[in-house]
Amino acid sequence: MQLLSLHTKNILGLQLPTDPRWVNLAEMQLEEILTDHAYCEQKAATTCITLIQRYSDKEKLVEELSPLVTEEWGHFRTVLAELHKRNLKLGRQRKDEYVNKLIEFQKKGGSPDDRLLDHLLTMALIEARSCERFKRLSEGLDDGYMRKFYRRFMQSEAGHYTLFITLAETYMDKKIVRKRWAEWLAYEKEVMNGLEVRGDRIH
Repeated sequence: MQLLSLHTKNILGLQLPTDPRWVNLAEMQLEEILTDHAYCEQKAATTCITLIQRYSDKEKLVEELSPLVTEEWGHFRTVLAELHKRNLKLGRQRKDEYVNKLIEFQKKGGSPDDRLLDHLLTMALIEARSCERFKRLSEGLDDGYMRKFYRRFMQSEAGHYTLFITLAETYMDKKIVRKRWAEWLAYEKEVMNGLEVRGDRIH
């Protein structure tokens, strides 16, 4: 377990850790954070479906993302069940400023490979940051049950980001992937620095 903790502490070189205040704010807005978490899982599933549809000719991608759709949708149902158990409501889906900022960095022109690379690295980064946030919740929440709840999510999702990078390296040169990943990490740090610390968002 210690190895997992050390591993997730430095997830693929994320350059800015989550502000410690975020966990305290999230704990005070449990209905909102669970709602946002549920939609994050839903969007992860639907994005994988979109990638499968868009790149159906890439057999490895289809094979690897198909079970991930099922897993992410299962996570959505788990969070939804937790809301219901606590007599809380699934609120409306909110604008995800973090993800929208990442999408702005995707290459809009270039080759099909360039666009595929950025789609996969966007997903890798979202998964890495989500895992880091789940780790924060699993260590910082006062509620012991919820600490365990988010530790299970952290453990379940710890390998998702590497899957997307591995897929990128399946179809593109590893040096190109790593160079672009370094650019994404630097950009994500700027995004995180510019976002308000809010307890009603996973990102």
